[in-house]
Amino acid sequence: MKILLEDQVQIEINGLMLEGILAVPPDAKGLVLFAHGSGSSRHSPRNNFVAQVLGDHGVGTLLMDLLSPEEDQDPSARFDIALLTERLVAATHWVHHQRLTKHLSLGYFGASTGAAAALRAAAQLGAQVHAVVSRGGRPDLAGPSLLAKVTCPTLLLVGSLDEEVLALNRQAARQMHADVHLTVVPGATHLFEEPGTLEAVARHAAQWFVQHLPVKP
Repeated sequence: MKILLEDQVQIEINGLMLEGILAVPPDAKGLVLFAHGSGSSRHSPRNNFVAQVLGDHGVGTLLMDLLSPEEDQDPSARFDIALLTERLVAATHWVHHQRLTKHLSLGYFGASTGAAAALRAAAQLGAQVHAVVSRGGRPDLAGPSLLAKVTCPTLLLVGSLDEEVLALNRQAARQMHADVHLTVVPGATHLFEEPGTLEAVARHAAQWFVQHLPVKP
């Protein structure tokens, strides 16, 4: 599919410049912001693969670093859900002010700790966020009170062999009042490295966003 725009972008948040990769297909059905997990970045091969599949389905993507290179050296920052959420909310506001993206409905794709930030941001922004997908995420880290405030349809994707994270996702799903679906990917571990498992993640995510991101006039 021809890409209308694919470019490196810089997002200024409180004087800090964060790097991102923005791709918007023609007649995009919406835009998905990626919240990467601990120790990951916009260069994550797994998230880039998912972003490519979303683009093939007509969904725009923004892969961005929620931490500066210096911050990412601090392991505690990678688990600072409040900080990651603040950055994701700021990036969402940035998207709302860009000519090519301000008209698009928005979704979040979160991995690992990024899933908690995505759900917290969705709880904070309410109707501004239309769908969330979590890949091997830690939605439990969002906290039960904020999980209960999420209103948009949420898809939790977990590998069947990722038993501890699967149990935490089941717990988080019970604390949510939104339309939440837990999909278990057979034979997958935490990083979905087994043949065909990441493809399954991308397929489920694309279907979810196409279904739940409304096309704005």
